[in-house]
Amino acid sequence: MDPGTVHTPFHITSDTLPSIARRSSIATVSAIAEAQLGLITRRQAELAGVAPATLARQVAEGVLFRRIAHGVYLVAGAPEPEHLELRAAWLQLAPETPAWERTPAQGVVSHRSAAAIYGLGGLPADRHQFTLPERKQTGRNDVRIHRGGLEPGAWRETRGLLVTTPARTAGDLVADYEDPESVGRIVRDILDNARATPDELATPIARSAARFGFGSGDGASLLRRLLEMAGAAPGSGNPGHMQR
Repeated sequence: MDPGTVHTPFHITSDTLPSIARRSSIATVSAIAEAQLGLITRRQAELAGVAPATLARQVAEGVLFRRIAHGVYLVAGAPEPEHLELRAAWLQLAPETPAWERTPAQGVVSHRSAAAIYGLGGLPADRHQFTLPERKQTGRNDVRIHRGGLEPGAWRETRGLLVTTPARTAGDLVADYEDPESVGRIVRDILDNARATPDELATPIARSAARFGFGSGDGASLLRRLLEMAGAAPGSGNPGHMQR
């Protein structure tokens, strides 16, 4: 991600952060927060040259930093971005790494959380869900980590976050035993809004085909079944035209 592509209408100056003497620290903290929609982690601030004691005092006073989650803060003057809590949880996964330098190795928003980012279906995103290639422990009850690899093309940068594609999100939800009718509505939304083609959807959901009584890898038949369960009209999204 390019840090120059996201801007917010605020700027940290020596007047707003008098305890930080080094001008370079002020500029770095401001740049990081701007690129992360106003958010910064404790580790990022410390690497920028902010003394831990100074940061703790600023957080306690609530003048410059507002605590959003453990070790994640919103800079004063920055508007709250959409999905604030989800963004904070994502930053916690690799607190030293700026958002624009992240790769899937540091975590990708997935499953219900990804569907919420895209506005697909109606499954409540009551837990923040991420996919990582390696096992990672979290002390948060509202965070769920899925272990799995993401091939190129299965994720994208969306609104300053790494998020699984709509098609991969649908495949993950089916594989995670979510309610098929609810997933069917998500699939219908994806097709209706041209977020993926039927063939692009059939590939990631194919791994669950056998569980629904279809041949192994028959994603086309499973896609039709999900659309039927969601009450989609026959031929919705042209599923019958998928390659076999």
